[in-house]
Amino acid sequence: MKKIKLGILLMLLAGALCACDTSTTPTKSPIILDEEPISTPSASSESSEDTNTDESIPDITEEAPQEEDDTLPPNPGMVRSRLTNEWVDEEVAYTRPIAVMTPNESAAVPHYNLSKASVLYEANVEGRMTRLMAIYEGWDSLDKIGNIRSLRLYYAYWALEWDAYIVHFGGPFFINDLIAQPTTQNVNGNLGGSDSLAFFRSDDRKAPHNAYATGSGLFDAITKKNYSLNYRGLADDNHFQFTTKAEPNTLEQYGSAAKDATYIDMSGCYPLTRCYFEYNEDDGQYYRFQHLSGSSDGPHMDAATGEQLKFKNILVQNTKHEEIGEGYLAFQCHDTTRDGWYFTNGKGIHVNWEKTSDFGATRYYDDDGNEIVLNAGKTMVCIVEDGDSFVYR
Repeated sequence: MKKIKLGILLMLLAGALCACDTSTTPTKSPIILDEEPISTPSASSESSEDTNTDESIPDITEEAPQEEDDTLPPNPGMVRSRLTNEWVDEEVAYTRPIAVMTPNESAAVPHYNLSKASVLYEANVEGRMTRLMAIYEGWDSLDKIGNIRSLRLYYAYWALEWDAYIVHFGGPFFINDLIAQPTTQNVNGNLGGSDSLAFFRSDDRKAPHNAYATGSGLFDAITKKNYSLNYRGLADDNHFQFTTKAEPNTLEQYGSAAKDATYIDMSGCYPLTRCYFEYNEDDGQYYRFQHLSGSSDGPHMDAATGEQLKFKNILVQNTKHEEIGEGYLAFQCHDTTRDGWYFTNGKGIHVNWEKTSDFGATRYYDDDGNEIVLNAGKTMVCIVEDGDSFVYR
């Protein structure tokens, strides 16, 4: 592929990643509302019958999810998680999370302990493959995390929002300047020394898809590197704005602007992953499915827990991007003019997002300019290249 000289590359990175573009008029989100089943393999009637007979998939019912009274903590000393707003032990809440780079292709599945992540990002990398970045709290007790692959620069900026330790196996030289900053703290499997304490390779698959971390190993590596275990005051204390399970956000306040969304298909944005989500009215969660290139259509399962990945909130974030050489992409993480969608409880609304500093949270606003309120629980963030479209119904 065509090489780009270093000087041009650095200018491009600066423009694509580190500057806020305020001159562009917000564009309407490129979504498609489809009342009929779409013709992609992941949504065909044949695959729907196959997946609906799998005992691992909850039955869809017509009943609305029952409200849970979470006003009081289930145990003394518990506090609200800044990632999910659910009750967690105080030690978990005050310990910084990890951000783990996870490949998502047929040779890389199944994943281990991915269902334990509180927030999950997905974005394209080179060749229209996707990579996941999983944000974990309470990570020190996990015995197998991953697998783990290399970092891309845009994921690092999203990890900084959570003041997370970035866990990865190297990456292209585009990441070097940011990783070298003293405020960017990472554990790199390509390095020796204390970093190597965190990782191991399994013999059940070929490299590079056989690298994993353990929670105890990460703890040892982080403490030996003299990283602070507690939040450093660099990221926003309140990242997402949450309501409680006792008073859920149904989106009914938006009237006709809130669209029915019990099926969300992202295959138009991720053509090799072809992931989609089905809403389960019984528990109020969006269950994740995939039809990876070279693999079969089915639920996205966690090999460690036996659970299907599911989310209370789904954010779709339209983002400017450029190719910066050798197939690598740059997404403009810092912006004030982009839009997207927010889905929860079987409904969806159009939103606008902004991120104005490296450690500042990406914030999402409704069309009246009010910051949206997420429901307590796990969140999926789908990063979409400008020009790509997805389907909901």
